[in-house]
Amino acid sequence: MEKEIYRRALRLAVPMMIQNGVTNMVGLVDNIMVGSLGTEAMSAVSIIGQLIFVFNLAIFGGLSGPGIYGAQYYGQGNTDGFKNTFRIKHWICGICLFIGIFIFIFGGEALITMYLRGESETINPELTMNYAKSYLHIMLIGLPPFVITQIYAGCLRETGESVKPMAAGIASVVVDVIFNYLLIYGKFGFPQLGVEGAAVATVLARFVEAGVIIIWTQSQKKTKHTFLNGVYSTLLVPKDDAIKIIKKGLPIFFNEFLWAGGIAALTQCYSIKGLEIVAGLNISNVICNLLNVVFVALGNAVGIIIGQFLGAGEYETARKSSFKLMWFTGIISGLLTVVLVALSGVFPLFYNTTQQVRDYGQWFIIITALFFPVQGFLNALYFTLRSGGKTFITFLFDSVYTWVVTLPVALILCNFTQLHIFAIYAIIQAADFIKLIVGYVLIKKGVWISSLVA
Repeated sequence: MEKEIYRRALRLAVPMMIQNGVTNMVGLVDNIMVGSLGTEAMSAVSIIGQLIFVFNLAIFGGLSGPGIYGAQYYGQGNTDGFKNTFRIKHWICGICLFIGIFIFIFGGEALITMYLRGESETINPELTMNYAKSYLHIMLIGLPPFVITQIYAGCLRETGESVKPMAAGIASVVVDVIFNYLLIYGKFGFPQLGVEGAAVATVLARFVEAGVIIIWTQSQKKTKHTFLNGVYSTLLVPKDDAIKIIKKGLPIFFNEFLWAGGIAALTQCYSIKGLEIVAGLNISNVICNLLNVVFVALGNAVGIIIGQFLGAGEYETARKSSFKLMWFTGIISGLLTVVLVALSGVFPLFYNTTQQVRDYGQWFIIITALFFPVQGFLNALYFTLRSGGKTFITFLFDSVYTWVVTLPVALILCNFTQLHIFAIYAIIQAADFIKLIVGYVLIKKGVWISSLVA
């Protein structure tokens, strides 16, 4: 049973790792290509990346509530319940999309300005602002297909199908890399668009990804994905189902949104120490995000597997499996630390920037890597708590902690102390040990063990 649970987790997680890894590899290639245009271009794309990251996490959070029910309904064999989760995802994402685009259009410049308040002798803030605005306006076009992709991919994963989202992700990556090269540098007769070219390539990739996953999934709705049969005959959801799903999902939505907002605010806080910090963090985040897909995918797999056990009423199996999978995730994350530290001195050399920014990038990579095992374990803890519907606990555990503890500490250290940015960054990372201890106690007590669909 022990080996089987590991194999089951890997079967579900590996395609997600590949999909997200390939997607993040594109981000890495994009970043290096844009980085060749100069520090201002790289910083601009990094700033917009932080803002869109908040939107993306809002979508993930909005889909997570219905996703908990989806996994449990699927484990229970309740097709009608699964269809309702699919429908309500459209309503949630539609509202988030409208609000997100509105904020970016009318408040984008004000948000970008928040990251350009630090001093710098080598970075031109006005040029960075121009790059950022042009990049953002094009990227908005890619938000609708991104949202549709997440709806379909989430439902497929809740059924244990993660290959189709992976294939769609790979297709989008190929498109993105090719058109980045063609449009950033103006190769083979294409216009040389620079930063705008990177945005256009990303938007094209989003449409390709959505097209692949929708067409492929719909083509199998009569044989494999039967939940799609008649699912669009109405988008109405029974009132009782809608209320209980939204009630359970709202804490997750606010958690993801506020957590992402907290991370963006942390970056803005660090930028007070100098605009070079933003560029250095960008270098670090790109390579670290490429590898953290491993424990993120494993965390998702943990949530789905444990959710299916709970939906089927196999509570003792769920309890034992949760501990095995948490330690499994933590150990694998430790192996990633070794890889990241080994790459820390090499990766920053790919960027056309100053040596100071490269040094910042290297040390941010090393510090982040040292805390990878903590993040891996935390990720598994989080998804285990969430699989049993303890969404308010995860809300307190994650985003509330970020805004009440992590961010105020960072603000105090950045504004009222002379500590070096590396020391501040390490202290903020170490603060997660508190969450680790509290989360482990909650898992040990079994407060999360419950079925939402019984």
